[in-house]
Amino acid sequence: QVQLVESGGDLVQAGGSLRLSCAASGRSFSMYTMGWFRQAPGKDREFVATINWSGADTRYGDSVKGRFTISRDNAKNTVYLQMNSLKPEDTAVYYCAAGRSAATLRRLVDVGYWGQGTQVTVSS
Repeated sequence: QVQLVESGGDLVQAGGSLRLSCAASGRSFSMYTMGWFRQAPGKDREFVATINWSGADTRYGDSVKGRFTISRDNAKNTVYLQMNSLKPEDTAVYYCAAGRSAATLRRLVDVGYWGQGTQVTVSS
């Protein structure tokens, strides 16, 4: 079992930056593949980024590649999402995700645990 709590969401102007954090409770955090997804109003939840247990393997959705960076600190049981060059279309609720059934978390079906979400709003 793992519980996930996101923080860092805010209102920011286009071109700005935000850093989201996801704190995980429970032991064996380092055994989990972690990821970030987002959901905008009226749209499906979509994959943003994922990181494997060691941090050596990261993957990104096409819409955020080159602008967002996922990282993790296993000593702090925390995963981060650094978001740069934000665009209005990045506006969404961002969810932290954890799973152990796959090396990456690109698909909703691979997610075992979800956080409650944090709102990111980018104004134009």
